[in-house]
Amino acid sequence: MSGPATARAGALSPDYAEHPLLDVDGLSVGFVRDGAMGLAVSDVAFSISRGKTLCLVGESGSGKTVTALSLLRLLPSPPAYIPGGSVRFAGLELTSLPENELRKIRGNRAAFIFQDPMTSLNPVMRIGAQMTEGLRLHKGLSRSEADEAAVAMLARVGIADPAARVRDFPHQMSGGMRQRVMIGMALACNPDLIIADEPTTALDVTVQRQILRLMRQLLRDSGSALLLITHDLGVVGGIADDVAVMYAGGIVEQGPASEVLSRPLHPYTHGLLASRPAMAGRQKRLDAIPGAAPDLWSRPGGCPFHPRCARALPRCAGEQPPFFAAKERKSRCWLLEGQCFNPHPAPSAGRLRPDGWEPGGLPPP
Repeated sequence: MSGPATARAGALSPDYAEHPLLDVDGLSVGFVRDGAMGLAVSDVAFSISRGKTLCLVGESGSGKTVTALSLLRLLPSPPAYIPGGSVRFAGLELTSLPENELRKIRGNRAAFIFQDPMTSLNPVMRIGAQMTEGLRLHKGLSRSEADEAAVAMLARVGIADPAARVRDFPHQMSGGMRQRVMIGMALACNPDLIIADEPTTALDVTVQRQILRLMRQLLRDSGSALLLITHDLGVVGGIADDVAVMYAGGIVEQGPASEVLSRPLHPYTHGLLASRPAMAGRQKRLDAIPGAAPDLWSRPGGCPFHPRCARALPRCAGEQPPFFAAKERKSRCWLLEGQCFNPHPAPSAGRLRPDGWEPGGLPPP
């Protein structure tokens, strides 16, 4: 890792343009319960460059949201703690940055869009008051300047009659409009990084499509980087440059979205894709991954997916596989050993053949 750890918040490091905007390395996050410690996230590593989108994908309980919240230290401590790892943002080490300096980054240079806008927005404050709060705090705008900026941002995110809508309370808006407000609030200070946690989960399919189209356009306009947390692989295909698949608190597969979605390397990723309904043609019974993901207090030994994996080898129960990597992809599965992958923590790939796979990808089931 490079870049001055003591850099002033709000100032870019000299090597900013040459390195990822966000670089996470070996991040672990734990919780304490009744004196016992459990790791919710273990040894997670990924990076995002300006103008790119990385999707964290996985079932509920896989560690996606905990990972996202821990990046800006939004989890209460205790019971949460970060026993190890590094989170570097534009040359700043966020895990050790003083709280007063971190507050200058949150909502300003790094913004968070929460999953449920109804619970994230203050129900007794008008929309305009909530949107201008960050502008006045971080940008030093006067009340009138912040009011004008709030109206302009509502118009930018596609809300009709924004001058009137800024006086609404959250309950006076639909779910899609509230989510647009959250996106507008996140973008108001022109952040370098946006972290969005399941931003379309509570919306119907038509509104989801509108929100994703809006986010793609705003990202193109602003050049911001986006970390998107989702369990919806359809969302991933529509917006992601890269994908990291999480299971039981760790990343099991990572690479370009187009390749991960078309040629999964890990049995868990394959299972997620197989469980999706077909968009066209004859519908078939959906495949399901048997069992349930383990909680952080009862992680199995070896590969954490082996109790649910139909292709598990005897060694999977006792040995955690390393990342097998080649080119731009990597995956943590013993089935890739000897498949033109190197046991090295750097990205990997497989090539499609008529029956589905050839060396460099996971063999067909």
